[in-house]
Amino acid sequence: MFLSIIIPAHNEERHIGATIDAVRRAASEASQAFAQRPASDDPPFAFDFEIIVALDACTDATETIARARGCITAAHDRRQISATRNLGARRARGDAFLFVDADTIVPPAALRQAIEAIRRGCVGGGAPVKFDGRVPLYAELCLAILTAAFRAARLTGGAFFFCTRQAFEGVGGWDETLFASEEITLAQALQRRGEFHIIRHPVITSGRKLRTHRAGEIVSLLVRGARSHLFDGNNMLKSREGLDLWYAPRRDDPHTP
Repeated sequence: MFLSIIIPAHNEERHIGATIDAVRRAASEASQAFAQRPASDDPPFAFDFEIIVALDACTDATETIARARGCITAAHDRRQISATRNLGARRARGDAFLFVDADTIVPPAALRQAIEAIRRGCVGGGAPVKFDGRVPLYAELCLAILTAAFRAARLTGGAFFFCTRQAFEGVGGWDETLFASEEITLAQALQRRGEFHIIRHPVITSGRKLRTHRAGEIVSLLVRGARSHLFDGNNMLKSREGLDLWYAPRRDDPHTP
């Protein structure tokens, strides 16, 4: 297997180094483990990887940090997460893709479980998440409910999303008409092609939006987004307007890595 790890990034100089280091460490450990495991458990196999950082309108040191760590980089100026993930996929050489958000830490166990899922024939999948640092209590409660609902519906967020190249290309990749909720749309499309698996081990993602936005802002946006997804063909999600949680200038996070 050759895995392309794709990290979309917009001005992520605070987080990108730790994200790259963690996913490289996880992939290196997985490569060694799969090559050396006893044949009595499951035949060993060769596993290699590349890391691609897809830069979207970056004006900080994100690209410099990624290049210093030996990553492949690609850049454009779209300010759209789905288009930026597709940019990375176009540069990818792998027969499987792993999309990781630039503020997310991938533990070795999570990566191994994703690779095993692909080896078993899954077309794709995702992982539950935990937040770094302290977040409001309502966020922890909502996360528990959302995690259970996503597992039941075989859906996932975009922080950790894997799939085979064949399935990804077969459904047309990330939907570039959307500025949010694109991971739900892609997961649903992949489900129609085969098994979409949610692994057990969580990844660690930044809780910065929960620390820097009021509960009312977040809940209102999520409710409006869900209503749009269910009842009006995602029309609300086809423009940056009203999606400040993802596209407005970032607010200062009191929990700085």
